[in-house]
Amino acid sequence: MEAFLNPKESAKFIVENSKDVCIEEDGIEKISEMLFDKVLEKEFTVAGWKSHELNPQAVSEDAVNWVFLVDALNFSFWPECDDHKCLVKYKGKAYSGYWSLCAAVNRALDEGIPLTSASYYATMTLEQVRHVFRSDTDAPMPLIEERHRVLNETGTVLLEKFGGSFLTCVKKSEKSAQKLLQIIVGNFPSFRDEATFQGRKVAFYKRAQILVADTWSVLEGEGDGCFSDISSVTIFADYRIPQVLVHLGAMEYSDALMKKLKEGHLFQSGDQKEVEIRGCSIWCCELICNRLLDLYKKKGKDMSGKINAVLLDYYLWDYARDHREDMKGIPFHRVRCIYY
Repeated sequence: MEAFLNPKESAKFIVENSKDVCIEEDGIEKISEMLFDKVLEKEFTVAGWKSHELNPQAVSEDAVNWVFLVDALNFSFWPECDDHKCLVKYKGKAYSGYWSLCAAVNRALDEGIPLTSASYYATMTLEQVRHVFRSDTDAPMPLIEERHRVLNETGTVLLEKFGGSFLTCVKKSEKSAQKLLQIIVGNFPSFRDEATFQGRKVAFYKRAQILVADTWSVLEGEGDGCFSDISSVTIFADYRIPQVLVHLGAMEYSDALMKKLKEGHLFQSGDQKEVEIRGCSIWCCELICNRLLDLYKKKGKDMSGKINAVLLDYYLWDYARDHREDMKGIPFHRVRCIYY
């Protein structure tokens, strides 16, 4: 494998060479002021992750392996049209998007399927995958064949190299988020979320970084999950975070790009405009975190242990889901791939 790429450095390079996406200082200031009081609330702490009803509540090896499985499959949930989407019913409630995945995993576990066991999903058939991730509507979960391939591949690697448990990887990281990130990207091919931009290789590592972040969260930032360098992780560049950043005025798209988005253009992973959207989103959120830290510093408070891109991403992602109607005028960029 080639030298490990740094998403933060990649984002800076992309911003410096971006043609269709730009960062708006006024918007960064606006979001920072909007979040100033929010960062003191529970939802902006590592404990906020467990406030979501489908996430595991225990601090355990099983919970860590649940996180690994879910983040291995954490990609491409957007529906082709809003009135025809995959829904998974669990405990009397219907879930869509990413939560449909979590609901399907929990439903399978309740049915006695050992879905979080690497020895099981390393050998799952396509039909078994279709059954486990079945939709309660006639719209299937997207990319089922790719999910099958990723399950078999990641399960096999986990068995052959790490004794079948992601906790082994976590322990090998020696409480370093960056070391865990390198272990994930270095050993599990489907997590290698990279592109070439202006002749240079760049990386986003959306699923790898969210796996590090969710591991930190499920372990409550303690014990094996006490990552002293958690602030080195960037936001997880997907299709929702850029949308909310544009909606809140922290990023702006060129007229040509906005026209493509409004036409429902399907980008390919690695297209220049797609790379610009993702890279600028990462850098934009770095600037928001830095501005928030500065605002608190002026009040005499050091919040470096409480403000980071992981918690900002969690907050903005929830904000995007809660304000879908408000954001309808800003289309998200459409890509079908296994990286996000």
